[in-house]
Amino acid sequence: MNRRKFTALFAAASLSRTALARAQEAQKVPLIGFLHPGFPDSGSPVFDALREGLREVGYVEGKTVKLEARWARGKPEMLPQFTKELIQLRAAILVVTARPSIEAARAATTDLPILANDLESDPVASGYVQSLAHPRGNLTGMFLDAPTLCGKWLQQIGDIVPSVTKIGVLWDVTTGTYQLDAIKAAAKAKSIDVLVMEFRDSAGLETALESGLNQGPQVVIQLGYPLIRQAGPRVAEILSTHRVPGISQFRTFPDGGGLMSYGPDLIQLYRRTGPYISKILRGARPADLPIERPTKFELVVNLRAAKALGVTIPDSLLATADDTIE
Repeated sequence: MNRRKFTALFAAASLSRTALARAQEAQKVPLIGFLHPGFPDSGSPVFDALREGLREVGYVEGKTVKLEARWARGKPEMLPQFTKELIQLRAAILVVTARPSIEAARAATTDLPILANDLESDPVASGYVQSLAHPRGNLTGMFLDAPTLCGKWLQQIGDIVPSVTKIGVLWDVTTGTYQLDAIKAAAKAKSIDVLVMEFRDSAGLETALESGLNQGPQVVIQLGYPLIRQAGPRVAEILSTHRVPGISQFRTFPDGGGLMSYGPDLIQLYRRTGPYISKILRGARPADLPIERPTKFELVVNLRAAKALGVTIPDSLLATADDTIE
């Protein structure tokens, strides 16, 4: 073999070994699949909070962990295909947001760890886990206590509109009936009629809201779901036009001109995902990691909106607000 051929073969072999080493190294970096039914937010605050939660437990995106996101953009029927894509990419964990994402992930795998952030479902009644303390499956995560929150909303609304007898409830049917049943039960206890404004994708949200408002609710309560969170400013605009007060789980609503919000701090909720991921990557099983409830809630009141709507916010309620918009 002449020297030129030997040099070429040696160089090729070196490149092959380098490529192989890089491929093996890449395989050592776990990939976290992220599944969301909504749209990528401007700046993706929840995704950024997930990154921050990982950094707090020692993981750096692109170096010691990879994140691969799939957003359904208001079309939940896309979630099963996106789930398959993440599994084919050999995701180590699926981080899923909201009930439709959970359903897609559970239908696709019974082995891959699923970490849920869900403010719409009862994980036990839905069959996701055996109990909050002992999930006994491949799914764990954070779930909201909806009955307690719904009772709090009606209390707060009652402080602002004492004579309320009819409320509108904006509800995405893909979330199941857990929240809806909870708000109906809380309203029944106060002899308040419930008008359900139901939709199933982003295209139907405004139509459902406008149609419901034509039936005269005194207040609109927005149940939890990512599309409702992301539509907060638009919902605020529509309610303002009809001069109807509203309350949401998400501060995007008062930030966008709506009256008020009370619900879990989403940034803290997604940061809490980091310790879960760390434990699973280090060998813990979802079956042994208890379900957690949100622990930090925030009340945001828009005083400009209150003035425009002609309602008075009691001092007792303002004293408990985490933030006011003036």
